[in-house]
Amino acid sequence: MLIPHPLLGLRDAQEFTYLGDAALLNRPDGMAEGAAEAFFDYAYLRDNPAGPHRELWFHEQGDRSWLVVTRDTVTHEILGAELARDVALAAKGGAQ
Repeated sequence: MLIPHPLLGLRDAQEFTYLGDAALLNRPDGMAEGAAEAFFDYAYLRDNPAGPHRELWFHEQGDRSWLVVTRDTVTHEILGAELARDVALAAKGGAQ
């Protein structure tokens, strides 16, 4: 598989380490009411979708950046990639 790194162009997937569901970027507030239940869900409950799915990949043998890669879990086709930092900032409504 080739991953379209937003800064470096196409890179072989063997340069990366897969972490899991990109929902891990949405860490719950540990001080909020119901934090224990929210952290249980965050740590242990995962979807297993068939089709497009957003995943976290670490460019271990490259620039050491974290990417959110959109991949079709049925065909393994890579549909796109973004820097995880940009995805997290956009989710919080912040600017770079």
